[in-house]
Amino acid sequence: MAPNNPLIDSCDGHPAGTGFDNLIILSRADPIICGHSTETRNLAEAAIAKGVSQVRVVSYPLDVLEASELPLKPLDSVADYAPGIKVDRPDPVGDYKVLDGRLGYGISGHLIDLLISLPGRTAVMNLYLVPHGQMVMQAVETVRRMGGVEVPLTIAEAVGSDITNVVGNAVATGRFGAAALVLQNFLDHDLPVAVSDFTRELIVAAGRQVDEQLNTRFADQLTARVQISYPAIDTTAYLQPSLTDAQQSDLLARRGLVRDGYLLFLSRLAKAKGVADLIQAYRSSDFHGRLPLAVCGTGPDEQSLRQLAGDDKSIRFFNDVGDLDKVALMAGCHAYCLPSKPRPEFTETFGIAVAEAMLSGGIGPVITTRTGGIPEATGDHCLYHAAGDIAGLTARLNEVASMSDAARAGLSRRARDYCLRFDRTTILANLLAPSGLRTAA
Repeated sequence: MAPNNPLIDSCDGHPAGTGFDNLIILSRADPIICGHSTETRNLAEAAIAKGVSQVRVVSYPLDVLEASELPLKPLDSVADYAPGIKVDRPDPVGDYKVLDGRLGYGISGHLIDLLISLPGRTAVMNLYLVPHGQMVMQAVETVRRMGGVEVPLTIAEAVGSDITNVVGNAVATGRFGAAALVLQNFLDHDLPVAVSDFTRELIVAAGRQVDEQLNTRFADQLTARVQISYPAIDTTAYLQPSLTDAQQSDLLARRGLVRDGYLLFLSRLAKAKGVADLIQAYRSSDFHGRLPLAVCGTGPDEQSLRQLAGDDKSIRFFNDVGDLDKVALMAGCHAYCLPSKPRPEFTETFGIAVAEAMLSGGIGPVITTRTGGIPEATGDHCLYHAAGDIAGLTARLNEVASMSDAARAGLSRRARDYCLRFDRTTILANLLAPSGLRTAA
């Protein structure tokens, strides 16, 4: 069970002891397919449940998302946010003469409007430092200089792509000023957090590289201040699903699947997720021709993966998976596979989908790798193979194929018990604790 946390039940005169009347979250929110869009929803709904008066999610206009290359859920499959949460999608400011920054200008201005108008004490959290950290701190500094408004608590959550993509690319190409810009912005927040210990180590290492070039002290400051806050998950969605057994069976049947009768990959279709490795390993495994492989998600590699699968009817692609479908698919699979591997553009820094699959229960164990922060998400209650080792992945698939139902169920049960620590209520309480984050979840 999740450890007792006195922060959740504390009382300091504010709603539910959070110390805040308002919470603003700036992120790449739904309908983007991303674990951190799910985390945004979870934190927002946990705040509403604990009595925070005003919860606002600030994100991007839908037409901007639709014109981007980001993987998106079908709009009609996105579940409504809990009552009381308002999603703001401010329009860009400026016209064609502004070559870049119109969205950031519009979002920062909107944040200022919110900070001026919302009564009481406010916390502002951003997921993804680039560009959200800059947007938040620009707005907060403006409010601070204006005076007359209580300055909000600022929380910045650094995710993998902030470091492995943005800072990593800046350092690799000798653009240390750009790397310094991101790190300093991170430290400008009141509470800088990382989604895993692995991510924290990456951040400190990046700071050390910048220090060596610019004679700065980022590594020491990051070591002293960055704390760990694991991604917030709605555990009740998996422990007490709103779907009945009959509804789950119906959702699976619409896709030609039956409970405990398929292998599952559900994440972004990108090289770092190892889907091509999974397809090849599956074809060599004892499952091929016995249970289908359901590949669920969208992303830049969707077409190339479909070409790799060819006309193999045992491999089925679904790019229209909504929130309820995800719960049903994860709970009903014979095994969930995420053969993630490190890539220059992305390294798994936690593995939200892995934790969600473990929370879904059932008798479907997880097969994954030790890439990045994944072991922090699994607690080692899974089957590992070396990243990129197709033969090793085949061996793990064959191991599951020969496991008894009791052995699979036992592994799945231990995994679920471990992942209860990522419950969104505990994560939120720690983030908004009066003295700042005291413990990792």
